[in-house]
Amino acid sequence: MAEKLSNSGVNDVASLLAAIVDENEARFIDIRRRIHEYPEIAFEEVRTAALVAETLASLGIEHQTGVGRTGVVGHIRGKRPGPTLLIRADMDALPMQEETGLAYASKIANRMHACGHDLHTATVLAVGAVLKRLEDRLAGNVRLIFQPAEEAAGGAKEMIADGVMEGVDMALSLHNRPEIPVGQFGIVHGYANAAVDSFDITVHGKGGHAARPYAAVDPIVIAAQLIGQLQTIVSRDVRALDACVVTVGSVHAGEARNIIPERCELKGTVRSRQPEARDAAEAGLRRLCEGVALSFRAGCELAYRRGTPPIFNDAGMLQRTMGAISAQLGDVAFDYEPSMGGEDFALIAQMVPSFRLLVGSSQPGRSDKVHNPDYQPDERSIAFGTLALARTTVDLLS
Repeated sequence: MAEKLSNSGVNDVASLLAAIVDENEARFIDIRRRIHEYPEIAFEEVRTAALVAETLASLGIEHQTGVGRTGVVGHIRGKRPGPTLLIRADMDALPMQEETGLAYASKIANRMHACGHDLHTATVLAVGAVLKRLEDRLAGNVRLIFQPAEEAAGGAKEMIADGVMEGVDMALSLHNRPEIPVGQFGIVHGYANAAVDSFDITVHGKGGHAARPYAAVDPIVIAAQLIGQLQTIVSRDVRALDACVVTVGSVHAGEARNIIPERCELKGTVRSRQPEARDAAEAGLRRLCEGVALSFRAGCELAYRRGTPPIFNDAGMLQRTMGAISAQLGDVAFDYEPSMGGEDFALIAQMVPSFRLLVGSSQPGRSDKVHNPDYQPDERSIAFGTLALARTTVDLLS
């Protein structure tokens, strides 16, 4: 595959990187399949972390385990002084049953790598294999981090608390995209995804008999009114050019058809890309909860929690990555739409200039989506992702 991984042999670096990746491609596809067979969810990535550590050791890469509970950190030290670049992969799987029927399908019930973190881990290990071979060329250091618990949005925070960001000057990450053909890459300018906030609302009414609602304060009717009002936050409180979503995902009240309950509980999420939209959504939600209590003679208790912020793709890091991909692979990186999903690489991106690359993983003839029990990404994305990240690193640390 080496002839497809460089930009027609335009320069020696491109040809060298392509040759190294071609030499190692089968090995890292096998590692991906081994991870896929034994998926582990948040902070249970013991087997995965052991395989990562074993692979780093076999490559001669200095590493630490138990960082951020089950995370692994590898260190590649260039021969000349320079900045430290962090490259992050996530390792955790999802609590869902796999339905692919593949020979290397999950052997663990209700566990599946349906988001492609097995691809990410294999790719960053392959990047380590390439950069270890080229460490004499590097002016600076590379820190490879294999993070637990991205899906639970706790792993990055734990690794940061354990000091993984000390001395780091810039950062890269990746995510596979089955909507993008393999061999191509998505580039998002500015805010790449959404902040993820959550809320719990408890409407406190007055219970009573269903036949005598005038003697009660019905929290279900009040909650129904509130759910409708919450949708006006996006349409009337948030600037039309900004991105925001307010979703109530759970409603629970009562157990019997002929009893008006004492309370109704709502659970939901707020997704926003711009800080102004995030502030407006929270303020609107608080105002509506206060208003409904006054309007309906009820109590309305709100617990609002801010989660991970959006990833902000630094313009300088974005341009350097696009330039590296162009030099290595040609004109295969394109502007792509932002996501309203969450991602805790944002905590790293808050601290240093960062960029998250979207790596095409679509198999020809398929229309896969992540978080799907039949998700089958194209494994060639490992090689292409490796080339993109390794070439970017070489260019950044030259």
